[in-house]
Amino acid sequence: MTSDTRTSDTRHELVAGARAMTPWLIGVAPFGLVIGISAAQSGISVGAGWLTGATIYAGSAQVAAIQMLGAGAAPVAVIMTVLVINLRLVIYSAAVAPYWRGMPLWWRLLGGYLLIDPSFAVGMPRYQSEPDRRRAHTFYLGGAVVLWMTWIAAITLGATVGAQVPGWLHLELIVPLFLIGELVPKLRQPGTRRAVLVAAVVAVVGLAVPMHLGIVIAIVAGIAAGASAKPAAVRTKPMSASPAVPEVSTEEAHS
Repeated sequence: MTSDTRTSDTRHELVAGARAMTPWLIGVAPFGLVIGISAAQSGISVGAGWLTGATIYAGSAQVAAIQMLGAGAAPVAVIMTVLVINLRLVIYSAAVAPYWRGMPLWWRLLGGYLLIDPSFAVGMPRYQSEPDRRRAHTFYLGGAVVLWMTWIAAITLGATVGAQVPGWLHLELIVPLFLIGELVPKLRQPGTRRAVLVAAVVAVVGLAVPMHLGIVIAIVAGIAAGASAKPAAVRTKPMSASPAVPEVSTEEAHS
């Protein structure tokens, strides 16, 4: 492969990755904008609010950090909460690890930093279908970098104009509504239902726990409850003249 062909191929994969990420940006950009506004109106400095986007880089964990910092929570409680919320990223890392094996350390650090829900959802199918790892890596970076740039730009804009946004608009309500919209479709899974119920109960009971550690305890309890949920049983059709074919229950199909 000539140098010109390799450059053209790289450009093509970067553009393809960015294009595949575009549908996610429609929801991510408003979410980041509102988080920036919430940070500006939470009582913490604009710089600190912006840094939550660059350092945490995960919407739900960032929302929790901003709310806890604004409420005066202890730093250790904020850090623990962010780490627990982002435990799912460990699963993502384990899934992509076989495809990243052998890559330079700088690339794995960059790829890991950019690895969140949308970048995993866009990049993983490409890794599974593309035998050329170099092309798959380029595709992943094309989508992940565009996502990061959009997220940071949205947070920066929100944090900058946040002080001028009228409080009566209550734009901060968009964040929990967005998270609810993400959660509700997953309630069909028995493990998710159990995790949500246990976490909610523990969070209410733990309201009096010092340093807002009740949130951390609730998250840990919810994860443990969801992990312990048994998968739905497989039902089989009654014996007939034709061979019996296992029928997977609706709940298992969505798990």
